[in-house]
Amino acid sequence: MNELPPDPPRLRAILAHLEQQLAENETVGIYLRLQRDAVQAALAQAEAPPPRKPRLPKGGANLGPVTQISVRPQFVVQQKRTPQGPEPAIVHAGDCSMIEGTPHRITEHDARVALMDPNIEACGFCRPDSELGILD
Repeated sequence: MNELPPDPPRLRAILAHLEQQLAENETVGIYLRLQRDAVQAALAQAEAPPPRKPRLPKGGANLGPVTQISVRPQFVVQQKRTPQGPEPAIVHAGDCSMIEGTPHRITEHDARVALMDPNIEACGFCRPDSELGILD
């Protein structure tokens, strides 16, 4: 079978038709059961909620599965350009929802160094300076 439509109403119509055909035609029952199973799987996928982006705990440690090696959170630097010239760059925690534009990933060390520069600010929402232990 080719690609199935992604929307639930058409998948339900196809599923109802296949169920009816299954009841009427036992000779093609195996084929129709396979098609029905594929449509049910596509319907379940279409109706499933979108996966959520995992959020790191406030301390910044990634408490993922035991098999993974714990990785320090990455940081992001964002710079906005305006008609009047560039605004001060902003450092964010890697999972901050306030990041705009094209961010550039930086290491923890680079984030510490950047936050010492007077032309670079810490995001007031995710507070990477607090996470890094830098006090004003």
